[in-house]
Amino acid sequence: MTYCVGMQLDAGLIFMSDTRTNAGVDNISVFRKMFSWEVPGERVITLLTAGNLATTQSVVSQLEERSKRPADRRPSILEAPSMFQVANIVGETLRDTIKGGAVGGSQAESKFDATIILGGQILGSPPRLFLVYPEGNFIEASADTPFFQSGETKYGRPILVRAYDAGMSFAEAAKLLMVSFDSTLKANLSVGLPFDLQVVPAGACRVGFETRISADDPYYNEVSRGWGAALRQAFKSLPEYSIPLENE
Repeated sequence: MTYCVGMQLDAGLIFMSDTRTNAGVDNISVFRKMFSWEVPGERVITLLTAGNLATTQSVVSQLEERSKRPADRRPSILEAPSMFQVANIVGETLRDTIKGGAVGGSQAESKFDATIILGGQILGSPPRLFLVYPEGNFIEASADTPFFQSGETKYGRPILVRAYDAGMSFAEAAKLLMVSFDSTLKANLSVGLPFDLQVVPAGACRVGFETRISADDPYYNEVSRGWGAALRQAFKSLPEYSIPLENE
């Protein structure tokens, strides 16, 4: 399992992903799930992958191979005229990869399934964010749905829904994502450190900031401890529920 989030802000896009993969409790590995391509000042494209590792690695490898000499290896995400067309290319590549790995074609519950969060910007257009499904189709983020999650989503979603604000800074959004990921990590062993974090400022058409958050990261640990303490204090501050007992 995994946990990935792509978020759309007024300031641009922010992405975060964990790095844990597992094939049972005794076979846990670390693999990067965040991949980027950029032509600085012209376009930047980021993928977050979740699902079957062989499938996602094949998709990324195919996209990477086409980007080396895009004129000779079409369709290339570095030549697509819009992020919508990039999403089409990624969706078709994902669908064909799953279909090629599954006996008898792609199935809804196929062990080869994967999903991809795709975001980026091409010069002349605003930043855009998509969620690409195993079937190759996709949906786009909007004001009503400003972020996408993939993988183990349920534990980290409540804080995102309650605290998200399109006008928040990248620093505030990064803190929000760390709380979301920490909540997921505490509840599910299939999600684990290190986490990859990336910021794409609107209008820059490039990666503005990227880092890996390890288990000994002082800020992450401060957020983790502080969030736990804040939850306990908030719980204690709530009014007591009255339970009348017959012997009282």
